[in-house]
Amino acid sequence: MKISDKQAIEFHKRHRGKIEVRPVVKIKDKADLSLAYTPGVAIPSEKIAKDHNLSFEYTWRGRTVAVISDGSAVLGLGNIGPEAALPVMEGKALLMKEFAGIDAVPIVVDTQDPTEIIRFITHISPSFAGINLEDISAPRCFQIEEALQNLGIPVFHDDQHGTAIVVTAALKNAAKVVGKKYSDLKVVILGAGAAGLAVAKMLLGLKCQSDICEIIPGGDRVRDVIVVDRTGALVSERQNQNIYKQAVASLSNIDKKTGDLRDVIGGADVVIGVSGPNTISKDLIKTMAKDPIVFAMANPVPEIMPEDAKAAGAKVVASGRSDYPNQINNVLAFPGIFKAVIDGRLKSISPEMKQAASNAIQSIIKNPTPDNIIPDPFYPGLAEKISKAVLSVKD
Repeated sequence: MKISDKQAIEFHKRHRGKIEVRPVVKIKDKADLSLAYTPGVAIPSEKIAKDHNLSFEYTWRGRTVAVISDGSAVLGLGNIGPEAALPVMEGKALLMKEFAGIDAVPIVVDTQDPTEIIRFITHISPSFAGINLEDISAPRCFQIEEALQNLGIPVFHDDQHGTAIVVTAALKNAAKVVGKKYSDLKVVILGAGAAGLAVAKMLLGLKCQSDICEIIPGGDRVRDVIVVDRTGALVSERQNQNIYKQAVASLSNIDKKTGDLRDVIGGADVVIGVSGPNTISKDLIKTMAKDPIVFAMANPVPEIMPEDAKAAGAKVVASGRSDYPNQINNVLAFPGIFKAVIDGRLKSISPEMKQAASNAIQSIIKNPTPDNIIPDPFYPGLAEKISKAVLSVKD
């Protein structure tokens, strides 16, 4: 469905945004007032002072997450700042409520200093059951998320892990459509930012910390991944790579290919675009293996338009757009992930939990076809299904 600029502005202006705060109890008389505020409020406060975990039971903390951004990498718009990021964070909070029944608070911060963001999130963490980081540019997003993993509540960067979860689910079903084993796939990823590196890690079945990656024993993994950034293919011998790229390069690109996308895409089974508009040509797709799979996810203009990819011979095409089949959309994953955070009072989200979430999404499509490899966000009970899958994994 296509919408006009006017429709979008009127929609957001109508109520000054998309969410509001409402009480879950009523104050009808003095007795209610005494329970909700003084003197009644002192009783749970005294108990929480002795056991901080009771804050999950006696306050909104037990059902509320924060959606936090610095506005440095918003959608396909780039570094547009915190105020401009706020409509997106409101949207994430709305989707948390609508799809998973979770309360979420949108928060934008007027700093892009990783140390300040880490300190801010640490200080507000007693108010929430989990933190959803959003639209924070790489490589700072890796530093911020890693520094907060021992906070006592999950800190989950959706641009990384939500994308990887959904892409992996879609790719497993796409492999079925083209009659190839997932474990045999040769994948090229265009873009080495937050999404690109996270997708590479998940497809390769890696568990990473800063500059070190290791293969998760017994995990699903494709045969190989080559990640391409603006300089060229990531390879372990390359010098101009940050520590996060170097970590992935150490366990990918097994044939040590160098050069740009044109130099490495030949013979690949899959190309995944998480870069920018019009960066994959028809000619490049024609050099890929038989029945190529193309995920072109830049928004709103993908790396190649789906009809052009199909005209070039792509058997399965997915994009980030809702007006084409096979939309790769993080909303398939994050409501269910955070429902698991709330339902299980999780302290962290492990790679195994992410894989379980991806498998749950994939399993919904029983008989995948070229135009049906991933479920619709409105699939009944999707968040509940993902939550149960995540909670079935022992961390």
